[in-house]
Amino acid sequence: MQVFKFARNVVATCAALLAIVVPAAKATAQTQPTTAVKTVLLIHGAWADGSSWSKIIPLLEAKGLHVVAVQIPLTSFADDVAATQRAIALEDGPVLLVGHSYGGAVITEAGNDAKVAGLVYVSAVAPDAGESAFGLITSVPTPIGSELRPDKSGFLKLTPQGIAEDFAQDLSAKEIEVLTATQVPTSVAAMKGEITTPAWKSKPSWYIVAANDRAISPDLEAAQAKKIGATTTTVPSSHVIMLSKPAKVAEVIIGAAAKAGSK
Repeated sequence: MQVFKFARNVVATCAALLAIVVPAAKATAQTQPTTAVKTVLLIHGAWADGSSWSKIIPLLEAKGLHVVAVQIPLTSFADDVAATQRAIALEDGPVLLVGHSYGGAVITEAGNDAKVAGLVYVSAVAPDAGESAFGLITSVPTPIGSELRPDKSGFLKLTPQGIAEDFAQDLSAKEIEVLTATQVPTSVAAMKGEITTPAWKSKPSWYIVAANDRAISPDLEAAQAKKIGATTTTVPSSHVIMLSKPAKVAEVIIGAAAKAGSK
C-alpha cells in the first residue's frame, strides 16, 4: 500500500510540474521576437510604375508578407529616394527593399535607413559611391539604347519597338501593349543621380541576374552582383524578370526576407 501511495504522489507531482512548465514554455515561444522581415517595399524601375510588381505582390502576400509597391516619380534621383524614404518611415519594424533596374540605385541610397534589413536587386544597377545608374548602364551598351527618345523637358521614353524587342521580349503581345501604354517617362537627371553611401556595403544583399536582358548587360549585372557580395540567382529572362518569371523572383524575395533579419 505504501508503495502504491508513493507512486501516486510522484505522478501527481509530475503532473503539477508539467501544468506549470508547459504553458510557460509556450508563452516564451510566443513572445520570442522573430528575426524575419515581414515587410517588403518594391521599387520599380525606369519607364514603369508600381504595376510592374502585379504578379509578385500576390505571391508574397500569400506567404504572410506585408507588401508596399512604392510609386517613385522618376522626376529626379532625390525625388525618388525621398519617396522611398517616406514609405520606409510609414512602416513598423524592419523592411526589405527590392529594386528593379534603375530602382537598384534608389534602394542603394535609401537603404541606409536603420529600418532596412536587406536589399534585393532585380536585374538592377548597384552603383558604388559617386556612380550613377546612367553611368553604369551606358558603360556596357545594349540594344535598348537606340530605342530611347528624349523630349524637350529632359525626359526619355522607349519606342514601342524598344519595349517589344529589348525591354520585355519574352512577354505576350497583350502584356507588351500594356507596358507600352503605361510607361512613365524618366528624367535623365534622375538616372544621373550619384550615390553618396552605398547601402550594400553595410546590408546583406541578393541579386537576380536576367540572362537574356537587352536593357542592362547580363555581364554587367553578374559583375555587380559579385562586386557587392550578393547571394546571386541567374534566370533566363528579359529585363522585366518580375513579369516573365514571377515565381522565381518571389522565391528569392521570400528567402531574403527570412534571412535578412538574422544576418
